[in-house]
Amino acid sequence: MRLYRLFLLTFPGLVVGFIAGVVAGGLAAFVGQPTGWALVSALTLAVPLGLLGGGYTMLLINEKVRLGGFAPAALYWLVAFPLARMLHEVLTRFILTGKPGLPPDPLGFLAYQGIVSAGFAIGFLWLHERMAPRWWQRLAAHDEDARRVYLRYASHAQAMYEAKERRKAATSRYRGASGKKATTPAR
Repeated sequence: MRLYRLFLLTFPGLVVGFIAGVVAGGLAAFVGQPTGWALVSALTLAVPLGLLGGGYTMLLINEKVRLGGFAPAALYWLVAFPLARMLHEVLTRFILTGKPGLPPDPLGFLAYQGIVSAGFAIGFLWLHERMAPRWWQRLAAHDEDARRVYLRYASHAQAMYEAKERRKAATSRYRGASGKKATTPAR
């Protein structure tokens, strides 16, 4: 697979991960860190999260991860997010002090990042699910993999819509024409 084509296919995950890292750097600047430190923090987190986001997208494209499923995303980020954060800590320390080093309690740090990863997975999945189908729709005319994954998304959306309509119809039948909950007659 050519590098440019790989970039185009994984673009949604790359962007979502990169944006998350940049936002973290912006928060560092907001709490009073010097601009240079905030920039280093943003880049040392944005690049790993972007690359790992692209990895998640590749799993999705290759049908290793279920569309719209939180559990697969949560499991992926349970491993990936702590690794990205550890790399962020080591690189930031190295760039700012000239000496690489781990956090004082590496296992505790990784455990905490594993807990935080669930929240990150929710945000990543939500944003990815909004951005990726539209992106792949644009690529579908020229790329077979993009067309295939976009059609999976379209089929999934159709199934979800039909299930919602069935639930609405069943609720309408249950409540009757008045829109209120139907009651059983007294005996």
